[in-house]
Amino acid sequence: MQLAERTFIVTGGGSGLGAATARMLVDAGANVALVDRDLDTARHHARTLGNTALAIQADVTQEADGERALAETLERFGALHGLINCAGVAPAEKIHGKRGVHGLDSFRRTIDINLIGTFNMLRLAVAAMQKNLAEGDTLPREDDGERGVVINTASVAAFEGQIGQAAYAASKAGVVGMTLPAARELASSGIRVMAIAPGIFDTAMMQGMPAEVRDGLNAKVPFPRRMGHAEEYAALVRQILENRYLNGEVIRLDGGIRMSAQ
Repeated sequence: MQLAERTFIVTGGGSGLGAATARMLVDAGANVALVDRDLDTARHHARTLGNTALAIQADVTQEADGERALAETLERFGALHGLINCAGVAPAEKIHGKRGVHGLDSFRRTIDINLIGTFNMLRLAVAAMQKNLAEGDTLPREDDGERGVVINTASVAAFEGQIGQAAYAASKAGVVGMTLPAARELASSGIRVMAIAPGIFDTAMMQGMPAEVRDGLNAKVPFPRRMGHAEEYAALVRQILENRYLNGEVIRLDGGIRMSAQ
């Protein structure tokens, strides 16, 4: 997919992986809707990106919010060609620990945001992408009739969840599990579905940790021996968008790390 003059939604676009992805897309000449629960953060970032960026306040777990985010994007830019789902939470809570039994509400909230929120935006975005013209109408033949691309964010925790990550690992495993069936179903519509499973990334959450904790995490990464940078996530997003033969796969982006139990 060409990026220039195409339109993308990035959930969690106000900060972290989403913010870096939004910047990459704007730099490539695309229009971007930054969908985030924190409107102030999204607006601040959108202002730094210019007129081709739009900030939208929305809770991805809510059907009405998702529909409104799509409507505002289409009203501003006229079409939708890609969705990158970066919105998520990463709580830590033991099934039974010093604070007692794992809260059911906290487990449900993690599933709601990381899995149901991802699916909510996927299904709504796909409905909008279906309206894009296929090859044979106005798109050049080399576009293979591609109508859109969805990229979801999983995690290495989907494969090697640590102690205290039961809710988080379950939610991200769900993202992994729906990648292939979604790609298979949407293939006939010219829509690709991919997922990225990041390892340890230098986001705001990690930056708030003590130096010794950060150093310990860095030491677990085989090479390069550091946390990932948000720009490296964005670079992989770009490769997925531009390489039409990538479909139905989950790509680990983790420096070769395999998480230990704790």
